[in-house]
Amino acid sequence: MPRPATGYYSPPMTKTASVVPGIEQDLAHVIAVRHELHRHPELGYEERRTCEVIERELEEIGVEYRAGLAGGTGVAAWLPATTNPERATTIGLRADIDALPIHEETGLAYASEKPGVMHACGHDGHTANLIGVARALSRLDERPNNVLFVFQPAEEGGAGAERMCADGVLDGTVIGRSVDRMFGLHGWPELEVGKIATRNGPLLASTDEIDITIRGRGCHAAYPHLGVDPVVITAHVITALQTVASRTVAPVDSVVVTFGAIHGGEARNVIPNSVTIRGTVRTLSDETRKRVEQVIRQITTDTARAFGGEAEIEWNVGYPVTKNDPETTDRVRTVGARVLGGHGVLERPAPTMGGEDFSYYGQRVPASFFFVGLKPKGAASYPNLHTPRFDFNDDALGVGIGMMCGLALQRD
Repeated sequence: MPRPATGYYSPPMTKTASVVPGIEQDLAHVIAVRHELHRHPELGYEERRTCEVIERELEEIGVEYRAGLAGGTGVAAWLPATTNPERATTIGLRADIDALPIHEETGLAYASEKPGVMHACGHDGHTANLIGVARALSRLDERPNNVLFVFQPAEEGGAGAERMCADGVLDGTVIGRSVDRMFGLHGWPELEVGKIATRNGPLLASTDEIDITIRGRGCHAAYPHLGVDPVVITAHVITALQTVASRTVAPVDSVVVTFGAIHGGEARNVIPNSVTIRGTVRTLSDETRKRVEQVIRQITTDTARAFGGEAEIEWNVGYPVTKNDPETTDRVRTVGARVLGGHGVLERPAPTMGGEDFSYYGQRVPASFFFVGLKPKGAASYPNLHTPRFDFNDDALGVGIGMMCGLALQRD
């Protein structure tokens, strides 16, 4: 069933919001753009139609841009300061634009028209939000900072941010000037509309992937003593690797070792030659990340050998830890207090073990990432990210636009 309309939320007309006229009048247009994007989702590095919408919107307001980045579907746009643009600080604002391979079950009038693909992580909202920011800022006669708008492909596992950085988006090679500070946001279902949340330091985890193949010696299931059973070995490996979190890192540190896939054998009465397991490893510091890899390799190899088998380990390095620069994050808090009031800015007491390729920007320039509430006021819950019933809440667009406009206009 469609989610009932809750009315459009707009930030209170505080000092920051009042210097960006037209945010409220733009909301209907921005919402229409989001619904258009939601109806036509595209997977990472396939976002051609999405790029056409972005380019159309930028051309309509006369903002300079460069397309075809990060393998073809990235867009960077440039809005110079109106006072001393050559000496002005450059603020980078990022939106990810790709969808997920999930079949939508929302029943919305603007639901995905592409079977098996949907905007289950809210990137349609992020993209529409940044378009709204560009519209609002482009109307201002006074802009103290240069603004770089980064519409980035392939956040969902494709490391589009890394490719955008490699293309020179942050250093002024592509367009504009080098970025001094970078900001990004993400819609958050656990947080109420009208609120934002962030923290200094690690906010999201690194996201390494691991494939382990346990090799034994296959035989008839009735005569297990004639073979080396990789199924049994795999069971011991998975169990042993749960001690990585409980016995390898400090109790106040965090690590996740989860295996979500096991493949081995075809028949119930045949012991196979090998079993493959696939999983993810999440950590919150570079030191722990290195240590955990070493321990996983050692435990896996030694356990397999103890049972007469062998282990082949393929470690795929994923996104780095998303770390918020404290000074840059203080700017988020300051702007949040102006746009939403002090009650609207929350501190996250701990990071989340999800991952984000926004981390690549933070490796190069001071950066801050924050969450924007999506849960309707008074609701007990809201469909979670990466699920078939998720939809970015239109009521949150006013908050996101107000926040990013405020960040773009904040003076050093």
